[in-house]
Amino acid sequence: MAGMVHLQLIDYLVMAVYFAFTLGIGYALKRRVTNSTDYFLAGRSIPTWVAGLAFISANLGAQEVIGMGASGAKYGLATCHFYWLAVPAMVFVGLLMMPFYYGSRARSVPEYLRLRFDEKTRALNAFTFAVMTVFSSGVSMYAMGKLFYLLLGWNFALSITVSALIVLSYVFLGGLTSAIYNEVLQFFLIVFGLAPLSWIGLRSVGGWNGLQARLATLATEHGYAPGAYTHAWKYTASAAQNPIGVEWFGLAMGLGFVLSFGYWCTDFLVVQRAMSAKSQASARMVPLVAAVPKMLFPLIVILPGMVAAVAVNVPLHTTSAVYSSAAVATPMIPAKLSVSGEVLHDGRGNIVQDYDLATPMMLVHFFPAGMLGLGLTALLASFMSGMAGNVTAFNTVWTYDIYQAYIRPNAPDSHYVLVGRLATIFGIALSVGAAYLAASFNNIMDLLQLVFAFVNAPLFATFALGMFWKRTTGHGAFTGLLAGISAAMVHHGISLPQGAAAGMHGGFFGVHIVYRSDLAQAFWTAIAAFTVCTVVTVCVSLTTKAPEEASLSGLVYSLTPRVQDTSIPLIQRPWVLAATVGVAVLLLNIWFF
Repeated sequence: MAGMVHLQLIDYLVMAVYFAFTLGIGYALKRRVTNSTDYFLAGRSIPTWVAGLAFISANLGAQEVIGMGASGAKYGLATCHFYWLAVPAMVFVGLLMMPFYYGSRARSVPEYLRLRFDEKTRALNAFTFAVMTVFSSGVSMYAMGKLFYLLLGWNFALSITVSALIVLSYVFLGGLTSAIYNEVLQFFLIVFGLAPLSWIGLRSVGGWNGLQARLATLATEHGYAPGAYTHAWKYTASAAQNPIGVEWFGLAMGLGFVLSFGYWCTDFLVVQRAMSAKSQASARMVPLVAAVPKMLFPLIVILPGMVAAVAVNVPLHTTSAVYSSAAVATPMIPAKLSVSGEVLHDGRGNIVQDYDLATPMMLVHFFPAGMLGLGLTALLASFMSGMAGNVTAFNTVWTYDIYQAYIRPNAPDSHYVLVGRLATIFGIALSVGAAYLAASFNNIMDLLQLVFAFVNAPLFATFALGMFWKRTTGHGAFTGLLAGISAAMVHHGISLPQGAAAGMHGGFFGVHIVYRSDLAQAFWTAIAAFTVCTVVTVCVSLTTKAPEEASLSGLVYSLTPRVQDTSIPLIQRPWVLAATVGVAVLLLNIWFF
């Protein structure tokens, strides 16, 4: 089944040109790295539009492009909530949180926690974030290793090793600046490489009306109402009525509030891009600029997956016949195979579809030579974008918040640049191990949301209380954060998605709660972590000594001078753009309700 796509010379040339550009950017920017601020924060000199595209591109990794395509095939239009429910969080971080991050001159999210709370809270977040970035980076490796296996027949270990070395080379040389400018390049490659796939795929099934009709048939086959795969909110009154397997409260609270705000407001992977902007005013605009393409990306990452769910694989091009050389229609999304090559079945005996292959299979099916090379390069770019984002966040947190804080605090600046480069190698090596864990999920986005539920959900509760309640103490924050992570572990340990086996999917403490999907389980895990963290933080803070108000200036909303926009033209003020994207995303939700 592997290595049956025969690329033409033009396809290899397209990919070769892209690799040359990425390595060239890293080499060219190496001379601009003269100190640790240049290497870890890009000298805080990046223009707004560049930082904005990097902000969204760092989130547009292989797990996003392939994972969202997989979720589109598995869950339908409801997957758009990952984008549309993210916009309020991006507006919030732009208008309210960036003044705290940028104004405090903190070099990382854990360092902000030290300034607001204490050293132990910073340490806990630094270690948990480092683990999360390794997992996220490993998911990217797994996705690309799987793609190389499918297309070229390379074994999995060789695939992830080669792809890891490509990212290592340019991040090692140019640091964050190199990563950011490569992310801008990757942004445009992803758009131009995958946008034609949506258009061609949609035409192949008779346009939007034809896709709706086919998905209606699929929905009834799975026991749902005909429109369950093509509506965002209509069938969320009950978890049993929609493919995503969650009711409106779990969706709005778990994904829309806890996970979205937790990711966009506290994940240093994206915050680091905004902090690289040349001024505080520019930093506030970065998430708002990124929110515009965020609303539209479902068209190029989710729609192909929805088409793949109902399309059939009849070979169109002799160079892209993947699973069958005979002109016989087969499902576009193949069955998931074990390491030994056997078809996998779930706990109910049903064949497990390999949803992660939805977008790659669409590419090799519909794209001819040349276009196929561009599409595959877009997937490779998405891998490198997500991988580089995680690696640069990891090496910054490791160097500043672990190594400098606890191992060698007073070393020369050049020493920390060297440590950052070594951390890049170390982080990628750890990510290789995490790549193997991702193989147990048939949708990598399910795994990522679970990881975010453990780390970002309780962290957001800590941040929200710390920013808006000056009575929050360091002891309360640390205890609450630890309790929230523990609550996520307990909830995951006592719950299990339907058809899954106990282990990575949960249930290791006994199965007491059964959810209809992995995503539903992750959303409620996030709710549990956020709730427990909030309650414990409040209770402990009320029983411990309140912090001195003088130490909280610039770190708590009520004690921070408001940012004045009077000198900026009305059309360029952040709240104007925030209102515009807010109205736009509301209209999208109403249109596809």
